Amino acid sequence: ARAVASTPASTRPATLPAIPLGHLAQSFRLAPNEAIFGLGQHQGGLMNYRGHGVRLLQENTDIAIPVALSSNGYVLLWDNPAVTDVAVGATSPTPAMVKGTPPIEPAGADSLRFSSETSTAATPVNYYFCYDGSPEGSMRAYRRLTGDAPLLPRYALGFWTCKERFRSQDELLAVAKEFRDRHIPIDGIIQDWRYWVDDTWGSHVFDKTRYPDPAAMFKTLHDTHYHALISVWPKFDLGTETQQQLQAAGALYAPVIPYVFPPGKGQWYDPFNPAGRELYWKQVSSHLFSLGVDGWWLDAPEPELSGKWGEFRNFQTYAGPGADVFNAYPLMHSMGIYQGQRAQTDQQRVVILTRSAYAGQQRNSAISWSGDIRGTWDVFRRQIPAGLNFVASGIPYWNTDIGGFFGDRSTGNMSPTDPRYQEFFTRWFQFGALTPMFRVHGSAPNSGAGPGKELWRFGDQTLPRLLTMLNLRYRLLPYLYSTSWQVTANGSSMMRPLVMDFPNDPRALDIPDEYLFGPALLVNPVTAAGATSRPVYLPSANPSAPEIWFNFWTGKSQPAGPITADAPIDILPLFVRAGSILPMGPLVQYANEKPDAPIELRIYPGADGHFTLYEDDGVTYDYEKGQHATIPLTWSQSTRTLTIGKREGAFLSMQKSRLFRIVFVSENHGAGVDPTAAPDQTVSYAGDALTVSY
Repeated sequence: ARAVASTPASTRPATLPAIPLGHLAQSFRLAPNEAIFGLGQHQGGLMNYRGHGVRLLQENTDIAIPVALSSNGYVLLWDNPAVTDVAVGATSPTPAMVKGTPPIEPAGADSLRFSSETSTAATPVNYYFCYDGSPEGSMRAYRRLTGDAPLLPRYALGFWTCKERFRSQDELLAVAKEFRDRHIPIDGIIQDWRYWVDDTWGSHVFDKTRYPDPAAMFKTLHDTHYHALISVWPKFDLGTETQQQLQAAGALYAPVIPYVFPPGKGQWYDPFNPAGRELYWKQVSSHLFSLGVDGWWLDAPEPELSGKWGEFRNFQTYAGPGADVFNAYPLMHSMGIYQGQRAQTDQQRVVILTRSAYAGQQRNSAISWSGDIRGTWDVFRRQIPAGLNFVASGIPYWNTDIGGFFGDRSTGNMSPTDPRYQEFFTRWFQFGALTPMFRVHGSAPNSGAGPGKELWRFGDQTLPRLLTMLNLRYRLLPYLYSTSWQVTANGSSMMRPLVMDFPNDPRALDIPDEYLFGPALLVNPVTAAGATSRPVYLPSANPSAPEIWFNFWTGKSQPAGPITADAPIDILPLFVRAGSILPMGPLVQYANEKPDAPIELRIYPGADGHFTLYEDDGVTYDYEKGQHATIPLTWSQSTRTLTIGKREGAFLSMQKSRLFRIVFVSENHGAGVDPTAAPDQTVSYAGDALTVSY
């Protein structure tokens, strides 16, 4: 049951216009109760794909990654970027996901079948089987195969605001100032598209009428403790200097095609061409990075082209027919940015936000988001399994447009004064606070969707609920940054589908709307209008010996199993696993505001526990040179002692001593967001091991 046995591969001829191709397929036997996860991000609402099929074809809101994670503990990479159908024990034909394409061919009841519709005739069937004893261990092995995820800067784990779109330098700076004036915690702001002069798409040049001094704008942001991403696209209006340079380098696709929106025509660049990638980076570096931009929003990297999903099959790339390399475009595009910035400087970590992804893209410091989704309760519900399966595909960083990108009348059309949207936004915001990137976005006010979603617009009743989650996010930064280090150093995952930690709990495998956030926190988003409670399943790694879980908000403990959790509008059901050690920082306005503040260590008794607190400068790649420090934290249930171990390592800006406020959690003690007023003990730590007794 812990091995994949394959049946013989099959090949047969296939054709596209003037391109000789082959159709490749391979089936693998599944164990009777085996569950399959991963396969990218899709909007069908499924968690376990057993009994279903999916088409891997990049498009807006669907991300194609041919990586499967099994409940039996292995990871399987189908190494073919062509459009691929995957049938997971499906016993009847599955409808096509894309209009005009044939339905997905069914597999046997106990088969996992990959079928790549096209590939050059000489290409063999390639796949990689990764197994290291558990889902977590096998994911670690997969990352060793395809590339480790670099450590994001600490500020990237803070809160980000953006919208479609800031229209001027004054507007962007006014919003940034309003956040600071209102003392709303925030770290990042994003400039979306069309900051350029009309008909100069791809120029990467600001319209000086609306943005008279972009360098001064970014300096003002930095001086007020912001970091900024900016939208860049892989398409170019004819006649721009950048288009002409890429054309001369042979790094543009020949067809001139219409844009999806707004009206226009242009050419798309070929990131499969090494010279094209190098030139693209030089262009964005000279026009944007030099001004003070901190990171990159890669929009439409499926590639979108004219919006006829699948048309990339007919393009000719530097690496061969588009049909052959179809799903790998976002991997190559993000790679050009990552490698370009890394070659230019090691003093600023790469941050990439991208709408699409492919296997191995974690090595490019990429964060994917779930695309231009609509703001409805049903769409919201579907984002949770979509994101969990995305991270089960090997890429650890993911997020959504909180509240939806497009408005919908059923939820108040994105109006922050509509009570329906206030409730909807609050619930999505609670979920977003416990995803790897915490970011609000939405379509333009003149699109009919209402005003922007800056938090103060939601009114005096809703804003405190949002601030609760903001403060929780920022208090969790020591926990989250340490977890990010585990992602980088040990191939771990931050947003964890339940199969990662509870593969032997059969009830946990099909739950689409619960997950662990880091090793300790069980998150249960509320996705129904008017809800004041929700069913929750508290899983157990050993179902015959149920674990203990603590309610984060009350400190009350209870054994694993099904419960009904209270969920009034200001509460996201959140539970902490017994044996957890949860480091919590101070209340701050931005991620690096109080580096010397005491850290509260919340200990959840009932089982042995371990956590490694990680620290570095938070910004540079000096951590790769050994400039970082770790502090091992160990809780012994039998002796009821906490050991704060000897610190290993050092870095230039390290706090050589600090206070730890120790809290042994119990009902109404060490509960909720606010710092615990009366910690059980306070200890001064200077790097040597010490022990605290309960």
